[in-house]
Amino acid sequence: MTSTLLSLSALLTASALAAPSAGAAPHNDRPAGVPAGWERVAGADLTHITGASGRQQSPSAPGRQQPLSGSGGSASAPADESGPLAIKSMRNGRFTATEVNYAAPNTGALRARSTAVTGAWESFAFEWDEADQTFAIKSLANNRYVAVEKNFTGQAQNTLRARSTTAGGWERFEIYHNEDLNLYALRSTLNNLFVAMENSYTGPLQYTLRARSADVTGSWEQFDLYTIVG
Repeated sequence: MTSTLLSLSALLTASALAAPSAGAAPHNDRPAGVPAGWERVAGADLTHITGASGRQQSPSAPGRQQPLSGSGGSASAPADESGPLAIKSMRNGRFTATEVNYAAPNTGALRARSTAVTGAWESFAFEWDEADQTFAIKSLANNRYVAVEKNFTGQAQNTLRARSTTAGGWERFEIYHNEDLNLYALRSTLNNLFVAMENSYTGPLQYTLRARSADVTGSWEQFDLYTIVG
């Protein structure tokens, strides 16, 4: 069955999601672990976007990306060919990059380590699946979907890694928005945990993104979304 995919970036001219209109259908009950003030961004919400914050980023060094072998040699656009999004961690103020040059098994790991958007390394397409009401996140650095590595062990367990050619249960996320903070949180449907940025890690996995938090406890799990222009 073919799912209806919508690019979140096609509906965002910047990062803010406005509140639903008065006649909008109410949200589903808040799942356990989702704190007050955080509302799930679902298909019904997208039709009620009414404003934008003006947050945009232009690539500072186009052409930097080195796609993996077999990716076609260039990053593809989201489904509707609109501009992609950049994911900025509020913990360290850095943009998330796909580590396409990392050796296995960490090839494609997501790390909040870039001070600016330099190109496809920091570019992601958000695709909405109408059938299961979730998002898939596709890295434009290697044209792979982001998966949660539940079977990894140790500090790498639940690492986010752009390594899948299709989007199944490992690659599904819920997105939550806090209107007061104008920030976002990502929740994996594989393990029902929020994505955190590992600021305290050292070595090659420093700043890696992992789906490991039962709650949004602070800036570790808070992100901002920027529309990439130019």
